[in-house]
Amino acid sequence: MRFMASPFKQKFVMNKLLLLATSLFCLNLEGYSSGIPQGNPATNDSTKKEQTADPKQAFKDLFEAGSGENVNVITLNPKAVSFVQDYIEDESDRLNKMKSWGKPFFDKINTIFSERNLPVELKYLAVIESDLKTSATSHVGAAGPWQFMSGTARDLGLKVNRSIDERRDFVKSTKAAAKYLSSLYKEYSDWLLVIAAYNGGPGLVNKAIRKSGSRNFWDLQYHLPAESRNHVKKFIATHYIFEGDGGLTTLTKKETEDLALSTPNNVVVDANTSVLNITGRYTSSAIADNLQMNIAEFSRMNPNFDRQLSANGFYDLRLPNDKMLAFNASKPQILEHSLRLILSSATR
Repeated sequence: MRFMASPFKQKFVMNKLLLLATSLFCLNLEGYSSGIPQGNPATNDSTKKEQTADPKQAFKDLFEAGSGENVNVITLNPKAVSFVQDYIEDESDRLNKMKSWGKPFFDKINTIFSERNLPVELKYLAVIESDLKTSATSHVGAAGPWQFMSGTARDLGLKVNRSIDERRDFVKSTKAAAKYLSSLYKEYSDWLLVIAAYNGGPGLVNKAIRKSGSRNFWDLQYHLPAESRNHVKKFIATHYIFEGDGGLTTLTKKETEDLALSTPNNVVVDANTSVLNITGRYTSSAIADNLQMNIAEFSRMNPNFDRQLSANGFYDLRLPNDKMLAFNASKPQILEHSLRLILSSATR
């Protein structure tokens, strides 16, 4: 049996429904205006993909200082955030494809840089210089994957004449780049200044230091030409795209020192890894080769391994537990391999 409501009760119910509809509309409008997506059971998969397609979302925690609980997360300098966000949006698709086809080139750079105690992440400089192309030539005549001018190339021992141009030899030019980067680091002890000097020359960087009264890239950047300061930011952005976070080569000297002070020596990064204090003439490439580890993975776990071991005589080596067992079982072979690499490098 159905009961008919009175006209007054019908009007009351209609008013409640109208009020509820108005409230829901306002809530949706508020969510829309604040940029907060509202839940919708009817949202299909393609809409969800569109909502997460923004490449910057994969890096959003890196744009907010202190947003991550992991002490090893290196957040972006606030002065780089806007540039890096735009660069990731514009270039991440292209550079992510390079992770695959560029692997043989990156492997060659990793080996050469590791032998010379350079951070392997400096390989991303060749990405922003030339996209790893030996055929690359700039409008001012710089050539090869590392974009050397002919005079600089000759100073670094490369042959450049009418019949031969070793700037376009990937291995030889990479060895020359390692030599040049090492000399720049000896001058500045700061990787961001090294990258600025690589692009514009030490003279421009020294001039910016004098004018600004600072050796901090973020303070002196606007005393550099726009191309040079953006070159540094492109390197930082490329590092984040390839590595998922920053590293020693994306920090100023002061930021590196602050990071070291803020990271406890006894921090447990991963229960599946072990730490062993080692001494001796080990090299990162020999350890990685013998343990069948990717050199980039080794370097992430052991930043600046070769330089620190050489300078201090010891290093707290961190490896996955199974790799640590293998390391302890084959120390003599790894040390012998390391010494061969060192001797081979010294005779070149």
